[in-house]
Amino acid sequence: MTRNKTLIVGVVVAAVIALAASYSVKSEIPVRAEKVERATIMSSISTNGKMEPTNNFQSRTVGPALVSEVLVKEGDHVKAGQLLIRLDEAEAQSQLAHARAQERAAEADMAAVRRGGSQEEILTNQSAIAKAKTELDAAQRNYDALKKLQTTQAASAGEVEEAQNRLTRAQADLKLLQDKTTGRYSGPEVARAQAAVADAKAAVAAADDIVRHANVVSPNAGIVYSVPVKKGAFVNSGDLLVQVADLEKMQVHAFVDEPEIGKLSVGQKITLTWDAIPGRTWTGEVSHVPTTVVPRGTRSVGEVVCDVNNGDLKLLPNTNVNVNVIIAEQKNALTVSREAVVQDGNRHYVYVVENGHLKKTEVDTSLSSPTRIEISKGLQENQVVALGSLSSQPLADGAAVKVEQQ
Repeated sequence: MTRNKTLIVGVVVAAVIALAASYSVKSEIPVRAEKVERATIMSSISTNGKMEPTNNFQSRTVGPALVSEVLVKEGDHVKAGQLLIRLDEAEAQSQLAHARAQERAAEADMAAVRRGGSQEEILTNQSAIAKAKTELDAAQRNYDALKKLQTTQAASAGEVEEAQNRLTRAQADLKLLQDKTTGRYSGPEVARAQAAVADAKAAVAAADDIVRHANVVSPNAGIVYSVPVKKGAFVNSGDLLVQVADLEKMQVHAFVDEPEIGKLSVGQKITLTWDAIPGRTWTGEVSHVPTTVVPRGTRSVGEVVCDVNNGDLKLLPNTNVNVNVIIAEQKNALTVSREAVVQDGNRHYVYVVENGHLKKTEVDTSLSSPTRIEISKGLQENQVVALGSLSSQPLADGAAVKVEQQ
């Protein structure tokens, strides 16, 4: 009987030990973890931007024309002064000749206004003035003579009055003719003549501009990157003919949200990616920081301009790219993944894995990148920190854990 009791007690003890062990295993939280390591960490502003060439030259038509010749194609390297496109000048020359004829006519009209009429009108008026002066002199002499005779009663009062009326009429006729010479045209008529001259000169300038732009010449050396017209095509005023630029030196115009603008400064390094070429990264630096904030969709942004080296010509003008402006960089920094850091108010914690248990440890952080955070105080290199639980059990201070992914 004693022997049976001893056997039963042994079985119970073994079961308890097994159950305890099983419970212990089940209570361990499976976690992902990593070692604290040193690395170069960069804090950056991520945004989007658009590529634009530097020293860009684009030619547009200044009036309707026919394309006579297209002497280049996209991708051609051209020199300064090289002829790119020739437009038909015939219509432009005709328009210029017509405009110059209108200008001469308007200037002749304006000269007539200044002189008081046409040459014929002036000669006729001068003759009439001479006759009026002769009549005025005769009327004056007649009036003086009759007035003198009236004192000796050799002339009647009626004769003197008639002589007075003749003199008055002669004076009025002369003044009218003289006024025609100096005031032939009213203020509005003078203004219309001046406007006609201005319009005619503008038409000449416009026609002359079309003629001068009939031969499109590149002002700088560069690469032709757009030729939207073909020989024989008819183009309207303002149509794009050709674009030339130095594509080895590009600029990206990026848009930074208002709260981030204060972190920008000239000379900061940038990295740039383009979805069309995965895995490729270009570098450059900030050349102009925003000077104003403008609305862009639902965002308030400032425009930052960055110089980018495009020596292999892979980046194309007008493409949309991804931009990272590096605002700070620290080499050999002590870092952990962002997901290892837990924020509680103004404090930051990590869960250090020590002897199979978690230890909640307060840390000081510094720079951060999209994936990692610099730890300036609270951790040492090669310590292991938990990244997250692989079960429904949350991480907690003192919890038993089992590292299953590292």
